[in-house]
Amino acid sequence: MSNQPEILYTAEATATGGREGHARTSDGRLDVDLDVPSEMGGTGGPGTNPEQLFAAGYAACFQSALLRIASGHKLDLSGSRITARVGIGPLTSGGFGLAAALDLDAPQIGRDEALDLMTRAHEARPYSRATRGNIEVTLTAGGTTLERQAA
Repeated sequence: MSNQPEILYTAEATATGGREGHARTSDGRLDVDLDVPSEMGGTGGPGTNPEQLFAAGYAACFQSALLRIASGHKLDLSGSRITARVGIGPLTSGGFGLAAALDLDAPQIGRDEALDLMTRAHEARPYSRATRGNIEVTLTAGGTTLERQAA
């Protein structure tokens, strides 16, 4: 039995020139120049980079999950936000790896509720499933690390 999803939507993007090139989606909604950050030896030009794009997508997906879960538990997440930080660096085993951190700013709920929501969202969401076992993901609420770390 396959655990493959029934595909509802497929995003298509084409990149040219690698990290110092250009990327565009097939529908033209995303059309960006790419630059290597100066921290990675690049020019630090005005273009975005894959880590910024991944951080934006992960934050949006995770926030949607939190809002859905909170609604089902009658919790108020109005005015809340998720900040995703995606880091890249060399691995001791060679090559490069990623690490991610998700921080929930939700003034209307307590720390225990934030922990529960973030744990639930991280267990079920597509980006979290894709990263599980592949990269370290740290969950925080208001900048404070939650007791349970994401696997």
